[in-house]
Amino acid sequence: MMRITSALKTKKIGVLMGGWSTERSISLKTGKAIEEALEEEGFRVVGIDVNRKVLDKLKKENIDLAFIALHGAYGEDGIIQGTLELLGIPYTGSGVLASALAMDKIKAKEIFAFNKIPTPDWQILNRSQKSEDRKEKAENRRQIEKMMKKLGFPVVIKPSQQGSTVGVTVVDKIKDIDRALKKAFKYSDKVIIEKYIAGMEITVGIIDNTPLPVMEIVPKSKFYDYSAKYTRGMCEHIIPARLPSSYLLMAQKLALMSHKALGCRGVTRVDLIVEKGSKKLYVLEVNTIPGMTRISLLPEAARAIGMDFNQLVVKMLRLVYTER
Repeated sequence: MMRITSALKTKKIGVLMGGWSTERSISLKTGKAIEEALEEEGFRVVGIDVNRKVLDKLKKENIDLAFIALHGAYGEDGIIQGTLELLGIPYTGSGVLASALAMDKIKAKEIFAFNKIPTPDWQILNRSQKSEDRKEKAENRRQIEKMMKKLGFPVVIKPSQQGSTVGVTVVDKIKDIDRALKKAFKYSDKVIIEKYIAGMEITVGIIDNTPLPVMEIVPKSKFYDYSAKYTRGMCEHIIPARLPSSYLLMAQKLALMSHKALGCRGVTRVDLIVEKGSKKLYVLEVNTIPGMTRISLLPEAARAIGMDFNQLVVKMLRLVYTER
């Protein structure tokens, strides 16, 4: 490992951050924190604020390796990974297919179901089903009501391809469906209507196919939304989660199964929920590029096993070569 680290210090590393998704501001924070950590550890590093001329920027900087710190569309969905593949630039994290599958919540849930990984029941609504024609609108309303009958209230309505709970609404009544759908369709042509599972929210980081300790997430608000995720003091994190050891082990097992089922590599973070009452575990999603500020969930879980932020960043860099 020391030999790999020494070799990496001769390379020019580009930290790709920013982008033009709805998660740009969070990506910039992640990227800056990673850039600072690499500089502190003696690496040759350049920050690259990604825009639609990213191809020109990559060619101009002539980097040897890319540390991807992009969140959301065009960064977490396989597009930038494909660009780097074409340029022959090695990069951190999951490959093109795994990135695309994890970002597409519908495909991810289908893969979970195929692999018998428990995930909340769901239905899919296409943008074409939001017609303004009166007759079609009435038929679409019947279809939506049929979905609601099957799932029961409350439900979670969310875009099929977004992160950081952007465009997500928890709906308790049929009258609030239209507003939630309008919000979700701003971000995706397909929307998931998912059974809401009340219970304890937990997350499990995966580093090099090894699960980190299970973290319990306790938001101050009713729902673990964008504000709760990124506003200091709006959420409490407890490690290990307040669960029996058998549940902690099962959560880690399901997280690793999900990571592998999607074909992920490097570092991911898997979000789950423990249903209130039944205590059944459900996998919600896999994040292939978790937030990496110094107060983000993954670094906090890594600290619980004695790995500080800089060590985690260097580990992620080394995995570019050990996992390929």
